[in-house]
Amino acid sequence: MGNGGAARRERLMEGLRIYGSHYAELSRRFAAWLGLHSTDATAVLEIAAAEERGIPLSPARLSERISLSTGATTALLNRLETAGHITRTREHSDRRVVTLRSGGHIQERADEFFGPLAGRLDAAMSPYPPQLLEQFEQFMSDLNATMDAHLAEPGPAAPCSPASSEPAPRSRGRLR
Repeated sequence: MGNGGAARRERLMEGLRIYGSHYAELSRRFAAWLGLHSTDATAVLEIAAAEERGIPLSPARLSERISLSTGATTALLNRLETAGHITRTREHSDRRVVTLRSGGHIQERADEFFGPLAGRLDAAMSPYPPQLLEQFEQFMSDLNATMDAHLAEPGPAAPCSPASSEPAPRSRGRLR
């Protein structure tokens, strides 16, 4: 493909970055609409989405998905449960396993907020043939697997801050 292929890949990555920015802004607006902190709204959406896929989350899995420590996740879940946005249940034969469920109103609210966009996105994708969408689905799966593998590796050491020779505090190395 030569230079044309590299330029196309660069444009695709830029498009994905812009889409990610739009998604982040939409999530921020959803949080404000619900009157929640953005991390709380993200957690609620992750819990509801996992339920929709038929694979409800545990607190540990939620902690991984939203890049919070277990202590911070517990505090977040306490807030959400007190507000009636989620419930913690013990559905597994091992009663120590906790399953997170969204409150019934959350799915309704998410549908109300995201429904118009879902219709627009579906309409935007509908002209594309199923084979192309299948290729794109594989493309996205490959990109996500690559990102997951990269995020599982330890990040580089933090650079020294300009004011001192001490390294800056390390982040968890997550892009989410």
